[in-house]
Amino acid sequence: MTASTSARPNRLIGYLFALGAGATWGTTGPLSTGLYSLMPATSIGFWRVLIGTVALAIWGILFRRDLFRADRRGWLLIGLGGGALVALFEIAYQFAIGGVGVAGAAALLYTAPVMVAILARVILKEALTPTRVALAVVVMIGVALTVTGGSNAGAEAARMGLTAGIAGGLLSALSYALTSLMGRYAAPRYGVVKVLFLEAVGGVILIWIALAIWGRAPAVPPSAAAWRGLLGLAAGSVIAANLLFFGAMKRIEAAPASVAATIEPVVGALLALLLFSQRLTLLGWLGLLLVVAGVATGYVLEGLKQELDPDAEEAGRPV
Repeated sequence: MTASTSARPNRLIGYLFALGAGATWGTTGPLSTGLYSLMPATSIGFWRVLIGTVALAIWGILFRRDLFRADRRGWLLIGLGGGALVALFEIAYQFAIGGVGVAGAAALLYTAPVMVAILARVILKEALTPTRVALAVVVMIGVALTVTGGSNAGAEAARMGLTAGIAGGLLSALSYALTSLMGRYAAPRYGVVKVLFLEAVGGVILIWIALAIWGRAPAVPPSAAAWRGLLGLAAGSVIAANLLFFGAMKRIEAAPASVAATIEPVVGALLALLLFSQRLTLLGWLGLLLVVAGVATGYVLEGLKQELDPDAEEAGRPV
C-alpha cells in the first residue's frame, strides 16, 4: 500500500470531522430558539460559554495543565481582547437569531470573511484583489436575499425585530472577523486550544460584567428543561464542534476543513424549518446558496495562499 493510498482514509475522516463540526455549529440557532420561551436571550450566551469553559478547565486539570499557563501578553491579548470579542459575539448573535431567524443570523454571520478581507487590507496591508471583491459582492447579495426571504418565527423574534436582528448579525460577524485576525498572531504562539480557553475565560467574565451594567444580569436557568437545553447547546456548539474541527485540521488543511464546515447555515436553516417553521422562499434558499458558495470559494483561495505562505494560520471562530 502506497503512502498516498494509506492517507486517503485519514483525509476522509478529516472531511467527515469538518462536516460534523459545521453541522453541530448549525444547531446553535435552533437550540437557542427553543430556549427563548424559557429564559432571556441575553442569558443564553453567558451560560453556553460558562458551561463550555468549565468543561475545558476540567479537561485541562486532568490532561493538560499547561492550558492554564500564559504570559501577561497572552492574558491581555487573548483573555481580555479575545474575551471582549467572545462577549460581543455571544450577546449579538442571540439578537440576530431572535430578530432575523436562524437562517438570516447564520447568513449575516458568514459576512465575517468579507470583513476579514477588508480589515486585513487596512490592518495587515494584505491585497484586496478583484476576486475577493467579487466574492464579497456575491456573499452580500446572498445575505440580503436570505434575510429578506426568510421568516423569524420564534418566541423572541417579534419583540426584537428585524433591525435588532440585522445589527446583531453584523456585530457577531465583526467579532468573528476580529477573532480571526487575532488568531493569525496568537494561534502560532500559544496553540489553538489555549487560545480557545483563554478567550472563553475572558468572555465569561466580560459577558457577566456587560449584562450587569446593562441591568440584565444573567438569569439562573429556571427549570430542568432550561438546563437540558443549555447543556446540549454547550456540549454541541462549544465542545463537540470545536473538538471535531480541531480533529479535522489535524488530518486535512485548514482551508478544506473550513469549506466543509460551511454546511453550518444549511443545517441551521433545515432544523429551523423542521422545528419552528422558519421558512425560506426560493430566493431565500438561493441567497443561502450564494453565501455558502462565496465563503467556500474564499476559503479555497485562502488555502492556496497558505500553500505559498505556510506560516499563515487562524484560530477559528469565537467560542
